[in-house]
Amino acid sequence: MIRSELVQSLLEDHRTLSPREVETIVSTFFDTITMRLAEGGRVEIRGFGAFSTRPREARVGRNPRTGETVDVSAKRVPYFKPGKEMRARLNV
Repeated sequence: MIRSELVQSLLEDHRTLSPREVETIVSTFFDTITMRLAEGGRVEIRGFGAFSTRPREARVGRNPRTGETVDVSAKRVPYFKPGKEMRARLNV
């Protein structure tokens, strides 16, 4: 499902809301999660899962076109761990 499909699905379920209101809600939801992760925090949605970040060490990579070695700096990457209820629903 892509973002526009999510907005459309929410519009079908909540006909009293305008498309602009639903888009604002979806944007606010994702922006809030992103801001919290950027601060180094964690976001947990009970029954769904938890979003956090994990560190990646600096390493030496390769440019796939040229084969040339490239230094890749250390960074944090997003990580999602599904909750128990989601895992149970997926493995019915």
